Amino acid sequence: MTAVGGGNTDASAPGTDTSNSAGCQAGGVQLPALLAEVAPRVAAVSVAIAVGLTLANLAVAFGAVRYVARFARPLTGPANLPDAVGTAILATTASPTAGYGMLKEYRDAGVLDDRATLVAVTVNTFFGFVQHIFTFYAPVLIPILGLRVGLMYVGARAAVSLAITLAGILAGALLLTEANVNPSGDADVDLPGDDDETRREAIRGAVSKTGGKLKTLVPRLAVVYALVVYLTETYDVTALTAAAEPLTSLLGLPGAAVPAIATFAVDTTTGAIFIAPQVPGAFTAEEAVATMLVGGIVSFAVSTFKRSIPFQYGIWGARFGSKVIAVNVATKIVFIGAAIAVLLV
Repeated sequence: MTAVGGGNTDASAPGTDTSNSAGCQAGGVQLPALLAEVAPRVAAVSVAIAVGLTLANLAVAFGAVRYVARFARPLTGPANLPDAVGTAILATTASPTAGYGMLKEYRDAGVLDDRATLVAVTVNTFFGFVQHIFTFYAPVLIPILGLRVGLMYVGARAAVSLAITLAGILAGALLLTEANVNPSGDADVDLPGDDDETRREAIRGAVSKTGGKLKTLVPRLAVVYALVVYLTETYDVTALTAAAEPLTSLLGLPGAAVPAIATFAVDTTTGAIFIAPQVPGAFTAEEAVATMLVGGIVSFAVSTFKRSIPFQYGIWGARFGSKVIAVNVATKIVFIGAAIAVLLV
């Protein structure tokens, strides 16, 4: 297996004496060498993330994201949804929480019944994804993965989200009638980001948000990079995960995909940090993207309990919230599965 930063370690090769290591090395990896390899990568990625996050926060503060959302409004007609839902989709692009909150108000006011609300939630998918392009994928994930793999992964996720939205439009066209909507219903809701704010305040807020995120991201980058270097230099990860070979063989992925999937399932950023140095090497670009998509499917189980259930139940209540979660998870699994199949053909 190719080690992070290139080259395979020979510290554990027959005849190599590692018995004299004392504090400054662990498992054949010397601390100075570890720092020398980790520090430049962490510094470079941190600078890229800082620039990207600042630009993203400025784009949100000055309303650039809101202009992207305007493309959502013409989609409500083919889905047999009221024009008001276009406003909720606009809000979703700026803030998914606000978008869901607006849809709840439309449902409570009788503008949408349960079936129409589920269709609207499904149509919302791509526009919720657009918001994450500005706030996470472009400023954080692409700098970590590199331009080629990063764009491939973000493109795959964009295609999946767009496919779900198109499926929602088709479902609305086939399943919704005038009985499911009441456009004259009055739901008095506000758009996000309408507060008056000076340019200086917007810039200060964007920089402050960047600083807050970097305080969390940079230490994690350093720790995870160090662990990845240490583990890949010290152990044959492929050998340690040989028991999972039937699964990876079924998917056409290398055995090294198993720890990558496990890491990616727990945390997207950490998974990207884990897999990025192994492309090319243990993974081709296509295999890396497929591995991360599989990790995304596995992560649904974790994210559903940690985030989706509290969030959706808090908005809709347990009964309807369970329906929203079921639709979200089912559509994502189906279309991500299709994307994996395309990548590995």
